[in-house]
Amino acid sequence: MNGAVLSDLSIRVAEKRYPGAVEPAIAGLAFDLPARQFCCIVGPSGCGKTSLLNILAGLDRAARAEVRFADGSTPAATPIGYMFQTPRLLPWRTVRDNVRVVLDAAAVAAGRAERLLDEMGLGACLDIYPGQLSGGMQRRVALARAFAIEPRLLLLDEPFVSLDQPVAEHLRGMLLDLWQRHPTTVLFVTHDLREAIQLGDRIVFLSRAPSRVILDVTVDLPRPRHAEGSEVDDFRRSLLARHRELLAGVAESVAGEVGATPDPSSMESQLC
Repeated sequence: MNGAVLSDLSIRVAEKRYPGAVEPAIAGLAFDLPARQFCCIVGPSGCGKTSLLNILAGLDRAARAEVRFADGSTPAATPIGYMFQTPRLLPWRTVRDNVRVVLDAAAVAAGRAERLLDEMGLGACLDIYPGQLSGGMQRRVALARAFAIEPRLLLLDEPFVSLDQPVAEHLRGMLLDLWQRHPTTVLFVTHDLREAIQLGDRIVFLSRAPSRVILDVTVDLPRPRHAEGSEVDDFRRSLLARHRELLAGVAESVAGEVGATPDPSSMESQLC
C-alpha cells in the first residue's frame, strides 16, 4: 500500500486457537486499514476468515489479539456493522423494525431506518415480514441494518455467497452505491476472486492455517467494474500469473504431488 495513506485501524492477531486444536487457526497475522478503504479478504477454507471478523467485532475475546483504531479506541467502544452469510433477520419483526432494532431513540425518530430502506429499494416493504421477501431482498434489509448504526467499520462475511449471479451482481452494485453515499471502512470476506477485484480497493490474501497475510494487492482499476468484465478478468489473470508460486502454495492441491505447474484459473477455484 502507499506509505502516504494513514492507517485508521491496526490489526494484530498473535494467535487464535480453537479448543482442542493442535495447531492455531491464525498466527502472526497483521495488517492496517486506512479509513474508508474497501478491503477484501481472500483465503482458503478453514484459514480463519470468519474468526478474524469475529475478533474485529469484539465477539471473540479468547484470541491473543490487539485491534485498535488510530484514536486509541477498541472495537468494544466503536460502532461496528456486521453482515453475515445469512441475513439473520428477526422473523417476528417487520422489515422496518428489523432495522430499527439496532438504533437508538433519536435515530428512530429521525427516520434513519426508513431512509436507508428506501435507498435499498424497499420503501414499499416497510411493514411486511422477512418471510414474505426473496433471498435477495432479505440481504438488502440486512445491508440497510448494517449501515444504520453509521459504523466506523463494516464487516461482511461472504454476504452474497448463496445467491444467483444476476442477483449477487445487483446487490454488489447496491453495496457500492451505499458505501459511496455513506463512506466507512469495509472488510469484505469472499471466496470469489472476481468479486474481490470488482469491489475492493485492496485484496489481502491469507495462507492456509495457521493463517497469516501472504499477499497484499492494490486494485487500481477505475470504477464502476463488472465481475464478468474484461478489465476484471485481465486483472485476475495478471495477478495469478505474477504470483503463481505463492498462490499455488495457498492451493497446494493444484500443483499435484509431482510438482506440475498450476494453471492460474484452477488456482483461483481453490481460493475459497
